[in-house]
Amino acid sequence: MTAPASAASGSAETSVPSDSSAIAWKPVLLIAGALGVVLLAFSARYGYHRDELYFRVAGRHPMWGYPDQPPLMPLIGRAVTAVLGDSLVALRIPAALFSAAGVVVAALTAREMGGRRRAQLLTAGAYAVCPFVVATGHSFSTATLDLLLSTTIVWLVVRWSRIRDQRILLAVGVVAALALNVKYLAAFLIAALVAGLLISGPREFLRRPMTAVAALVVLAAAAPALLWQAGHGWPQLDMANAIADKADFAGRPGLIPFQILLTGVVLAWLWIYGLWRTYRSDDLRPFRFLGHAYVLLTVLFLITAGKPYYLSGLWAALFAAGAVEIERNGAPRGWGWVPTVPTYVITAVTTALLTLPVYPVTWLADTPQPVVNADSAETVGWPRFAEQVADVYNSLPPGERSRATIIVSNYGEAGALDKYGPDLGLPRAYSGHNGYWYFGRPRDTGGPAVVVGPETEAGAPSLRRFWTDVRPVDRIDNGVGLDNQEQGKPVWICRGQRAPWIELWPRLKTLS
Repeated sequence: MTAPASAASGSAETSVPSDSSAIAWKPVLLIAGALGVVLLAFSARYGYHRDELYFRVAGRHPMWGYPDQPPLMPLIGRAVTAVLGDSLVALRIPAALFSAAGVVVAALTAREMGGRRRAQLLTAGAYAVCPFVVATGHSFSTATLDLLLSTTIVWLVVRWSRIRDQRILLAVGVVAALALNVKYLAAFLIAALVAGLLISGPREFLRRPMTAVAALVVLAAAAPALLWQAGHGWPQLDMANAIADKADFAGRPGLIPFQILLTGVVLAWLWIYGLWRTYRSDDLRPFRFLGHAYVLLTVLFLITAGKPYYLSGLWAALFAAGAVEIERNGAPRGWGWVPTVPTYVITAVTTALLTLPVYPVTWLADTPQPVVNADSAETVGWPRFAEQVADVYNSLPPGERSRATIIVSNYGEAGALDKYGPDLGLPRAYSGHNGYWYFGRPRDTGGPAVVVGPETEAGAPSLRRFWTDVRPVDRIDNGVGLDNQEQGKPVWICRGQRAPWIELWPRLKTLS
């Protein structure tokens, strides 16, 4: 039950939770802590993800924006390595903390919907064993922090819709400002929530002065990155088109099915049930805007070929809606087995097997994990990659070696050589891929180039646009037979550069 009370800062009279609706701190923190411990326990296995290698370098080249992201994550990466050291575990500590914090925010969302202990634990548990949460929590990536901030935005909007304290609107603005400096995707979530509130209410936020203040905070925080994008021809739009063309997760037909996979095949039922109940339950009527937001985003991402996890910011709230309904009314007939401990345990084990580096690396190619979670394959083979490039570099005659340039096809490869290359005696590697293009072009030394890629030896004509003599001399092999982006790529020695780099460098610029 709830009792009426007057909310702070001039908000309308509304109800606040009674003692029975207090947050179940001990078990919720236990679940959050367990997730964090598991993620940290596996943080050193396999190796860096290509994005992590990219962030290490991007943090040393701070800019107001990058073609593929806003500026915050590289800065955080730089701060982490400065404070904790330049190691894989250090870089992944924040990712584990972000994911553990998301468990708490999920439980708080259930509490704001009137959920007591059981609903909070059902929600926290579903979030903690969610495959997408665990997979992103294992690596330092934009998706990890974006998920936490998006989930927090939704929680704050749910809380505001209940108590109408306009200070919460300012909090939404602050978190949204951070989110937009992690990933521009947050703008779609904010727009969908606003649209949902306009459709079903409460619309009171339109009359609140703090809404205008929050909007100014968001605009001020987003302006530098947006001005950078505008000044560089809006490369983020080209990135969005490139991502859509890839048709990851089976493209548009996979938008819904892969959400079920990413949230846990069995426990996905909980958020689907919560979505349905936001439209059917009188108790959840104040939160119907969540259902509208989800439907609007689904339609938008079907049209634009967005990825399934673009809706992940709403998953915790929908988990919460389903859990609250189960706590109040019991599970629907025939589905009582879903909100049980064995179901959560089975999902947790399955999630670990599909997302975490639990296998010996030599077994990984023979497991289903790289098929379900392609990112796991991108954490294998980087030291060996650097060694193979070093072998080719060292095969050059000493006179050429001192003037040689190393060119690689993507930021992961360049980041790997930045990490492991100095110990192998390699000079700096260059790449025209995404933000790495902005980190500088090679010097004109008159020497040969060691080039990784194109993907096959059939790519020789593309290299001949830059050099007169191109010869494949090796092929990348990660040593475990794992089919990732680098496996099988030829390594070339290219001579006879056709023009100075100031002319050639713009032609190497790529976005993907």
